[in-house]
Amino acid sequence: MAVEEHQPFGWRRTFAALRYRNYRLWFFGQLVSLLGTWMQGTAQGYLVYELTHSTVYLGTVAFAAGVPSWLFMLYAGVVADRVSRRAMLIVTQLAMLVVSAVLAVLAFTGWVQAWHLVALGFALGVANAFDAPARQSILLELVDRDDLTNAVALNSIMFNTATALGPAAGGMIYAWFGPGWCFTINALSFLAVLAALALLRLAPRREAPSRTSTLADLREGLRYVAHDRRILAILALVSIITIFGISYVALLPAWAVKILHGDATTNGFLQSARGVGAVLCALAIASLGRTRIKGRLLVAGTFALPLTLLVFASLRSTPLALVALVGVGASLILFYSLANTLVQTITDDALRGRVMAVYSFTFFGFLPIGALLAGTAAQALTEPWIVAAGAGVILVCTVAMQLLYPGLRHLE
Repeated sequence: MAVEEHQPFGWRRTFAALRYRNYRLWFFGQLVSLLGTWMQGTAQGYLVYELTHSTVYLGTVAFAAGVPSWLFMLYAGVVADRVSRRAMLIVTQLAMLVVSAVLAVLAFTGWVQAWHLVALGFALGVANAFDAPARQSILLELVDRDDLTNAVALNSIMFNTATALGPAAGGMIYAWFGPGWCFTINALSFLAVLAALALLRLAPRREAPSRTSTLADLREGLRYVAHDRRILAILALVSIITIFGISYVALLPAWAVKILHGDATTNGFLQSARGVGAVLCALAIASLGRTRIKGRLLVAGTFALPLTLLVFASLRSTPLALVALVGVGASLILFYSLANTLVQTITDDALRGRVMAVYSFTFFGFLPIGALLAGTAAQALTEPWIVAAGAGVILVCTVAMQLLYPGLRHLE
C-alpha cells in the first residue's frame, strides 16, 4: 500500500489513506462524533454568554476545560506508549458521552447554571487530556508510514468539516429548539466512534514490558524533545499561535452580539466560516503526497494567520467577517496540519505517544490560557483590539523565529 516517494502533487493523492479499512472506520466514526462535539461547543459558549453576559466567564469556561491538560496530558502520553491505544480511546469517549448526557439533562430540566458548565468543562478536559495523545499516536496503527502525511491531512479535513457544519447546525438547533438538543445529539454521536473503535482490526503491539517507572519514561520523552531543535522550534510556534491566534474563538459569541449585532445563529455561522477555510486548505495539503515543501508551507501559515486576523478585526459587516474567517481558518490549518505532520515524521516510533503528548500539551494546555487572557482583556477593552493585539504578537514572534532558526523552512 506504500506510495512512490516522489509521486507529484495531484488531487488523486488527496484521499490515499482512505484505502485502509481501519482508517476508513476511524475517519467516518470520528467525523460523526466531531459534528456533535462542535454543536455542543457552539451551544455551550452561547449558553454561557446568555447566562452571564460576560466575556470573562467565556474565558473561564475555556480555561477550566484546559486545566486538566496541565495536570494529566504528559502522563497520558506515557500511558499511550504502554497500553492499547484503542482501549484508552474507548474509555475516554465513554467519559465524554456521560458528560454530554449530564449537560443535556441540566438543560432540559432548566437547572443549568454557569458553574455547572465550568465543572463539566473541567470533567470533559480530563477525558480529553487522556484522549489526545492516544488519538494522535494511533495513526501509525491505521496506515503505513508512507501515508502518514496524508492521514494527518485527512484528520484535519475530518476535524474542519465538522467545524464548518457543526457550529452552523448547532446555532440553528439552539435558536429553534434550545441547547438541550445540541447536547443530546453530541451524546448520541459518540456511539459512532465507539462502534468504529470496536470494529478496528489492529496488529498486536510487540512491546516488552516496561522495566522503568512512569516518571523515568516521562523524563525520557521530555529529554528527546529537548534535544531535537526541529521539534522545539515547531512546538514554540504552536504555543505562541495557540495562545494568541486561537483566542478569538472564545470571543465569537460576544462578537456575534456586540460587534455584528446578531444572535445564536450568527455565532454558529462565524464558527463555521473558519471551518470552511480549513477544509479547503486541508484538501490541498492532503494532495501534496511526498512533496518536500512542508517547512516552507508551515512558515507561510505563520505569516498568513496574523494578517488574516488583522483583517477580521477591522470588519463590522457579517458577510465580510465570514469571508475573513475563511482565511483565518485556512491559515490555521496550514500551520497546524504541517506542524503535526513534521513532528510525527521526525519522532522515533518508540516515543511517539510521549512526544505527541507534549505536542498536544502545547495546544490543549495553552489554549485555555489564551482564552482566559482574551476574555478578561476584552472586558476592559474591546474584542477587535484584543484580536489585533494577538495578531501583532504572532507576527513579531514569527519574524524572530525565522531569524533564530532559519532551517525551519527547509524541513521536509
